[in-house]
Amino acid sequence: MKGRGVVGIIATQSDLAEGARHLVALDPRFAPVVAAGPLPMRRIPDGFPALVSAIVGQQVSTASAAAIRGRLEAAGLMSEAAVAGASDEALRGCGLSRPKLRYLRALAAAGIDWRALRDAGTEEVVAVLTEVPGIGRWTAEIYAKFALGHADAFAAGDLALQEAARRLFGLEARPSERDLRAMAEAWRPVRAVAARALWVYYRWDSGREGVL
Repeated sequence: MKGRGVVGIIATQSDLAEGARHLVALDPRFAPVVAAGPLPMRRIPDGFPALVSAIVGQQVSTASAAAIRGRLEAAGLMSEAAVAGASDEALRGCGLSRPKLRYLRALAAAGIDWRALRDAGTEEVVAVLTEVPGIGRWTAEIYAKFALGHADAFAAGDLALQEAARRLFGLEARPSERDLRAMAEAWRPVRAVAARALWVYYRWDSGREGVL
């Protein structure tokens, strides 16, 4: 995989395939998932709009999140300056709850250097983003994985990942965030590839969508 500093970056499907081969070598239990076909990339452009989408999507259905984002885009409210200059009425009119309105304003005012984050390690990305109200570790790790392409970002707090691990590895109980994070140490430096494989398995076995 391509590297930037000490961070492995998944930029292409070829990078992901290389990571998948490495993952199977580390843990052959992933072999059936990897053998079934290419894992999904799900790369998205980095920056403010990516985190707007993450905040909008918190605790609502995929359809509701897409509708709210569509209204924000139509209103031209997908930049820091636009959000900072918009009235509360305009933001609420797009479907934002009061807490999410506050979170978007906080993000717009945070002054995050998006370009600098491209060269930061995952823990630095998490530290910067979780300073913003409304952004927790899960959201920051998802951003590192899909917006920045970090090959080793792993959102262990994700319930679908936890349940997929229980099913794939035949565990008696769903692992906690702490337990799954400890388990995932064996998959370094391609934990983001393991996450993709687990999400795919979750979809197969449960018929439901996780992040992917």
